[in-house]
Amino acid sequence: MTPEQFQHAVLCWFDQHGRHDLPWQRDKSAYPTWISEIMLQQTQVTTVIPYFERFMARFPDVYALAEAPIDEVLHLWTGLGYYARARNLYKAAKQIVNQYSGSFPDTVEEMETLSGIGRSTAGAILSISKGVHAPILDGNVKRVLARFYALDGWPGTTANQQKLWHYASQNTPADRVGDYTQAMMDLGATLCTRSKPKCTECPLQAACQALAQQRTHELPAPRPKKVLPVKQTHMLLFQDLAEESVLLYQRPPSGLWGGLWSLPETQDLRDLTAATGLIADETAFQPLAPLRHTFSHFHLDITPVLAKLKDPTDCVMEAGPLLWYNLRQPQNVGLAAPVKKLLQQLARQPALRLEN
Repeated sequence: MTPEQFQHAVLCWFDQHGRHDLPWQRDKSAYPTWISEIMLQQTQVTTVIPYFERFMARFPDVYALAEAPIDEVLHLWTGLGYYARARNLYKAAKQIVNQYSGSFPDTVEEMETLSGIGRSTAGAILSISKGVHAPILDGNVKRVLARFYALDGWPGTTANQQKLWHYASQNTPADRVGDYTQAMMDLGATLCTRSKPKCTECPLQAACQALAQQRTHELPAPRPKKVLPVKQTHMLLFQDLAEESVLLYQRPPSGLWGGLWSLPETQDLRDLTAATGLIADETAFQPLAPLRHTFSHFHLDITPVLAKLKDPTDCVMEAGPLLWYNLRQPQNVGLAAPVKKLLQQLARQPALRLEN
């Protein structure tokens, strides 16, 4: 199959079976395309749709996003995960306003200078919004190409990345490049899925080497397995005197859950004051049911603990700004996912109160 035949097959399939009614397809200008591409990284379309619609309603253009408080941006991102995406989105909005007068760059190289934008994301934004001839290589496209060319080994190796970029480049057409970009992403998301691919419906089946070799179940090869380490922490639920608010602190802008509001943590309840900087009543603790939160590189086992401050009206914590988070009228701030879960649990179950 020549590149021209490959392109023709993909585009004909897209015209008949591709997705044409996603919220970010109503306006294919650079801003909504960029927002959707960042949200769709490592996140499924069905999950992204309501987040995208809320985000665009609040931040309809790059100026609105650049001028917003970061807390509000993170609040609207709460639950999507991978919060570095939101922080980079915010930084890039400011770059676009300050360095490019609110207009998106026209080249992949310039786009890659923006926070959080790599080669594939740059190519997707520019090809869809401006018709720039730029290949993409997101997870869906990698899977399609790895199977079509029967690529051996994990696609993430340097050698295989180079091969895949070569395949992506040679098959990207000069015309209808935006449709082709969307078509390849749709093909991977709806037919050439990780498990149980629908090969009989695929427009590339006649020349797919993985199908011919009956290897679609093993290609692309998975990333070499690595046992995730387990870390443990106690998250402390300090309530005010009326038991309507919980004490939160804002994490540093970089690192794990950067910029989000979280619960004070400690490894050792016996050394609570030294660990958190809060003067607590170290005789009053009530552990709750533990939960596990999994990151890409480790598991975090969390033990939530109801705790008391000696004086809830006078607390200081060196790690960052403090906030009394109202359980009945929650503030619009960005929350780490397990923290949001714990606060919702506490709000739903008023019986969870520390015995005096």
